[in-house]
Amino acid sequence: MKLTMPRFDSAPVLVVGDVMLDRYWHGPSHRISPEAPVPVVRVDQIEDRPGGAGNVALNIAALGAPAWLVGVTGEDEAAEILQRRLNAAGVYCAFQGHPEQPTITKLRVLSRHQQLLRVDFEEPFATDGEALLDTVNGLLDKVRVVILSDYGKGALVNHQALIRAARARNLPVLADPKGKDFSVYRGATLITPNLSEFEAVVGVCSTEQELVDKGLALIEELELEALLVTRSEHGMTLLRRGEVALHLPARAREVFDVTGAGDTVISTVATALAAGESLPNAVALANLAAGIVIGKLGTAAISAPELRRAVQHEQGAGLGVLSADQLIVAVEDARAHGERIVFTNGCFDIIHAGHVGYLEEARSQGDRLIVAINDDASVTRLKGPGRPINAVERRMTVLAGLGAVDWVVSFAEDTPEELLKQLRPDVLVKGGDYGIDQVVGASIVQAYGGEVKVLKFVDSCSTTAIVEKIREQNGGEAAS
Repeated sequence: MKLTMPRFDSAPVLVVGDVMLDRYWHGPSHRISPEAPVPVVRVDQIEDRPGGAGNVALNIAALGAPAWLVGVTGEDEAAEILQRRLNAAGVYCAFQGHPEQPTITKLRVLSRHQQLLRVDFEEPFATDGEALLDTVNGLLDKVRVVILSDYGKGALVNHQALIRAARARNLPVLADPKGKDFSVYRGATLITPNLSEFEAVVGVCSTEQELVDKGLALIEELELEALLVTRSEHGMTLLRRGEVALHLPARAREVFDVTGAGDTVISTVATALAAGESLPNAVALANLAAGIVIGKLGTAAISAPELRRAVQHEQGAGLGVLSADQLIVAVEDARAHGERIVFTNGCFDIIHAGHVGYLEEARSQGDRLIVAINDDASVTRLKGPGRPINAVERRMTVLAGLGAVDWVVSFAEDTPEELLKQLRPDVLVKGGDYGIDQVVGASIVQAYGGEVKVLKFVDSCSTTAIVEKIREQNGGEAAS
């Protein structure tokens, strides 16, 4: 399966569901209370994050997509915090406020990154289903996908009306289900239960085939298009009518906190579908996203650069030989992670000890090293007939195998100036006996505040000297 990073900026998604505030109290704990056998936490940090459907919408916005959120809150401080934080993240909110009921808030007390206690503030909402449907109908023409984020807290009281309204406009409807009655999601495009939620409805699945058979039966019963079962350490299983089951393995990484992983899955699938991806590709992207988010504490959103990096690594495009277009994306991602980019260039016709030492020193000037090399035609123009000794593909392969080199790219011009304008490296490095003002491209890099450095090659090492020595040993004939 070939994955690419979708254009999320043109993928608007509407989330409808149970909005809540996740509040975290952090602090050290060094003693046990004299009043009861419990630890005493001295709170020194309070953190508020959108939870539930709010976290789903936040994940969509973090991917760079337009996000709308419809839900129910109280008319209190927690609602104001939710509205402010979501708006700041780029989420448009349409909340139905209830003055006599509190906004659902989940308070977690943590010490040394360990959760010691959770306290919930909530009452089932007396939601005005017709008013909520009217709000949703007013937004459906703005979006490409609808998510029902159901936590069973009372915001969703008319699932079928919402599904019919969206499907009437040919919009896919994705539902994160709750409870044992999945019939309320009848007619949805996709539902995304975890394994325990799925088995609570269809019964225990002793084998993978049993899971597939029961899942396909549920698709038929509920008139769904597809079913995605998230299976913790066993990954995910996507089932579709008339298609072979797609089993995706879990990403191999340390699990820090699974809170909010289901939100990440459904938000990534929905946003990818809105961007025009196929359902299998959207699920594969969600699997990568889930692997990232479980390495974070609490409900957390992953960013587009984080997902892009995961996609690149999945496709083996994180390092090595890249096209100019691929390199631009890789550099953008590295910068988003605060990495310093170093650039050097040359023919690198015959790799020798001088090159290796030089490239290692060049790499030490930053976090990522780009080596740009002249293609065969430009080497011939610069060095004359008989050069290069090695074709550009071979030169790039050798360079990509060096531990100091992150990316290798070729260019057809005699100088790398056009690449420098596109990539804007933090440091331009050149090897040899040059003054800074003699380095090709120095003025380009200095104009935007980058550095230019000249490094020395190892004594008596040069490609020209090696070629001449070979010629002498072959009686003046050109090296073969």
